[in-house]
Amino acid sequence: MTLDFHTNKKLLEEVAIIPSKRLRNKIAGFSTHLMKRIQKGPVRGISLKLQEEERERRMDFVPDVSAINTDHIEVDKETLEMLHSLGISDIPGITKVDPVAVQPSFLFTRRNKDFKA
Repeated sequence: MTLDFHTNKKLLEEVAIIPSKRLRNKIAGFSTHLMKRIQKGPVRGISLKLQEEERERRMDFVPDVSAINTDHIEVDKETLEMLHSLGISDIPGITKVDPVAVQPSFLFTRRNKDFKA
């Protein structure tokens, strides 16, 4: 198959037995459309050898540093108590930290425009 409708139409005429001219033109048009989409990038539902190799290459990639780094895990008091109640508080690398309160950056409303922090 090619990117040219007329070439695809002639190719279908030689290769396949299609009962009507209208159906042959529809098949040629759709195949031309798909070929143009495949040229632009991967198409859902169509698996080509090049696309499979690209997908395998992406899946085989191993990062230098793991995204899940469990050497040092900071948990708050409640989480540590929960781990203790489950009997798994002796996991290495867990350290207790105090939660830090976040102060809102926008402190006034319509009623309280003169509020000073």
